Amino acid sequence: MEPVLLEQNKKKSLHPSLLTEIARKRAFLKGTIDPFRCVAKELELVERNLARSIRCAEQVLTDISAHLILGGGKRVRPMVTLLAFKVVGGKKTEDIVDIATAIELIHTATLLHDDILDGADCRRGKESDYKKFGLKATLVAGDFLFIKAFEFAGKFDATVVQWTADACTRLTEGEILQGFFNRKLEVTLEDYLEIVRRKTASLFQTGAKVGAYLAGAGPSFVEEMGRYGSNLGIAFQIIDDVLDVVGHKELLGKPVGMDLRDGNPSLPIILAIREGQRAVAEAFQSDSLTEEMIRTAVDAIGRGPAIAKAKTFSRSYAEMAFKPVQKLPPSPYRNGLKTLVQLIVERDF
Repeated sequence: MEPVLLEQNKKKSLHPSLLTEIARKRAFLKGTIDPFRCVAKELELVERNLARSIRCAEQVLTDISAHLILGGGKRVRPMVTLLAFKVVGGKKTEDIVDIATAIELIHTATLLHDDILDGADCRRGKESDYKKFGLKATLVAGDFLFIKAFEFAGKFDATVVQWTADACTRLTEGEILQGFFNRKLEVTLEDYLEIVRRKTASLFQTGAKVGAYLAGAGPSFVEEMGRYGSNLGIAFQIIDDVLDVVGHKELLGKPVGMDLRDGNPSLPIILAIREGQRAVAEAFQSDSLTEEMIRTAVDAIGRGPAIAKAKTFSRSYAEMAFKPVQKLPPSPYRNGLKTLVQLIVERDF
């Protein structure tokens, strides 16, 4: 099984420079423990669960779900869940595969709803469900996937169900908080981090906690793994924000500058505004953006120090994610957790 982060690109016709970058990533993995290969069998079971879970008497719900779920995806959240389970000796594979499936279904449901809120034209390199199937059907499909997620999560004890429900609550709070600061220049770094902790990091945190918990780890280590997941999730989102400015459209599967288009307060935007970049401030707060304004603002962010500063922030959260992993005895799964952090902060898509 090829690493999921790299496998997607075999389906695309890429510029030679991008193929060189993918080759560099493969070379990097050859000298480390590939986290994807560590849990390859379990990830395949997750894929099968996902495919089965979206079958529905109403074909349109299956079609909308399949368009996104079967159209690719990094599967980082279920992988974190699986690795956290394996690293402390978890044995009951069926249980952890089910909760990893639930985590990915919740994530997918939020993507459907996000695309509606943002009016997104594309997702993962193709037409978004919102554009292809319309608002009403896509909204209902998102609800459908949330329900299917709890078919898997609901079979566990009250602790697992509550943690999963809490993660859903936090990510919806994060969405509302992000909307509150939409196109508002007064948004602060602290506001941004709170949005990311809730909207993005909550599922990473919950997956890592539940994985350790179901493997029988003690309360203190379960919390440590939760911190791993949370810090990994923050680092992941910061790099997402960076790639929205300096990434390759061919790899991202969407145009750059989407945060400016949508008025979402990403870290590079906030840092550039704090540095006094007028073009960025004007584009961010404008309700009548032009493509020229977006290009000018993206160029200004790329030329300034905001990208380097954002990457430094990401590395600092990556280092915090490393700390609980370092305490574990040597194993392929421990090394997989470490390599995953490195791949996330160094990724190009």
